[in-house]
This record gives sequence, C-alpha cells and structure tokens, in this order.
Amino acid sequence: MTKEQVVCKIEHHAVLFALLAKYTLNFASDDGEDILFKVVANYGHERGNRMAANAQRFGDPLSTANSQVYGEWKPDYEGQMDFGVMRYEPSLQTYIAKCAWCDAWQKHGLMDYGKYYCVNIDNAWYQGFNPEKVCTQLKKPMSWGGKRCEFDWEDAVSSEEQAAMKARKEEIGTNCMHDFNFHTGHLLASFRSTLEKEAGDIAELVLNNAVNDFTEMFSEEYLTVSSRRR
Repeated sequence: MTKEQVVCKIEHHAVLFALLAKYTLNFASDDGEDILFKVVANYGHERGNRMAANAQRFGDPLSTANSQVYGEWKPDYEGQMDFGVMRYEPSLQTYIAKCAWCDAWQKHGLMDYGKYYCVNIDNAWYQGFNPEKVCTQLKKPMSWGGKRCEFDWEDAVSSEEQAAMKARKEEIGTNCMHDFNFHTGHLLASFRSTLEKEAGDIAELVLNNAVNDFTEMFSEEYLTVSSRRR
C-alpha cells in the first residue's frame, strides 16, 4: 500500500480515541473519567466553533436548524450509519440506530474505552456551535448498552426552517466537511492539549502507549496522513 492510498476512516478515528481513553484510565486512575469528560468537551467545542464560523461565513444564525446543516463529516459509505429525525416539533429529536464508531469499538474489543466518547460529544459540539444550546440524551447510548441513541436538541425546527435546511445543505454540499485524516489529526492534537493541561506528567505515557498501539494495528502511515490537517 502506498502512502497515497492511505486514508483514515471512521474506524481509525474511533480506535484512536478508544486507545487514548484506555491509557488515560490506566494511568490517571481515579481521575481518568473526569479527564476524559474534559477531553471530549474541549474536542467537541472546537468542532462546534468551526461549524459556527462556517454558518456565520454564509450569513446564517446559530440556530438549532443550522446546527444540523453545518456538520463536519459524512459516513465513509452508504449504509455505514443509520440516523434520522424522530420529530421536528415541539423540539427536534433525532436518533442513531447504527453507529460506525460502535462498530469499530466492537470489532477491536475497545467498547469499554470508546464509550466515553459518547457521554458528552453531541452536547459538546452543540454548545461549541452555540453556548446557549443544550442537547439531551433521551436514552442510554448504544455504546453503554442501549438499543439506539436518541437526542433532544431543545428547540423546534419549523417547516420553513426545514425547507431552508434542505436548500442550504444542497448549496454547500461537502464544502464545510473534513475527511477523517483531518478529524483523526484534530482528535490527537486536541486530546494531547487537554491531557497535558489536566494530567501533567502522565500525558506522554498515555500518548506514547496509545500511538504505539495504533501504529501496530494500522501502520504508521495512518498516523502520518492524519498529521497533515488542512
């Protein structure tokens, strides 16, 4: 396989998080879960901030409707995810019934570590998009043993907003999205930044062990391409 053919997918992003979480829990002991919560919150806020900047660049308000327009990723292939809308009013509610992250964690025996991503990632990016918003999980996430993930996004999305969402999505296409080379690189950089702040001396232990495991599983080339963030 040549370097040009090496492209990170959701699986690589999911596994990298789980390995980082594994060693955070191993080395941080009693503080591990709190550190992971902060890691995911900061990572999600950074994603949401980029989404907000894109919405503002197009002149769109930071509404619940527009939070659904300016997503930064798409599945690797059709059928990899199963997600949709349960209702639009009196508040937007969505679901995920098949998740590529859960599939990756299950495949590699990392569910007990990957599941910490699901505790607060959706509310984190939502509040990064607009700090006045709150996303509530309605059920136990799949990674924690639930049948499917369900979310309430607090505000209604009117029929007029639904039409505007569809039109804006068609207009921007994938222009505001990033591939998983970018997202995997961002995850590692963001995790490192928060871990160094919150965990001090153990940060390098966590990072080195996780990166070593990751490169043994996928090869160093996947780490190399993820470092070339746009």
